[in-house]
Amino acid sequence: MPSIPLLLKVARVAFFAALIFTFYSAVVPPAHALQLTPWDKATHFIAFYTLTGLAVAAFPKGNLAVLAALLSGFGALIEIVQGLPLVHRDRDFWDWVADTIAIACALAPMLLYWWREQAGAAQK
Repeated sequence: MPSIPLLLKVARVAFFAALIFTFYSAVVPPAHALQLTPWDKATHFIAFYTLTGLAVAAFPKGNLAVLAALLSGFGALIEIVQGLPLVHRDRDFWDWVADTIAIACALAPMLLYWWREQAGAAQK
């Protein structure tokens, strides 16, 4: 069984690789970007759901609200960069909304688990 420090390093490498790939895919011309689905909002959802899971694995002691805010900020940054004339992409507020909903959906089971643990401890 691999050690926890090794798994943590692998998780961090995977997270930062996915972060870079996501940014790259968002700023290259659409013809060169990986299209996971025919619907752009679903692609955003999949990307940010995955990024959130990787972020939690990479930073298991991290505050979930801070991770969520940073990832949502990253989604907003992508939209700002896409609005720059040299990128030749379209900025879309609803893409950022899809990103943020994906983050919330990925974190929801973790928060429910935390709530269950807290409520169970309080009842003892």
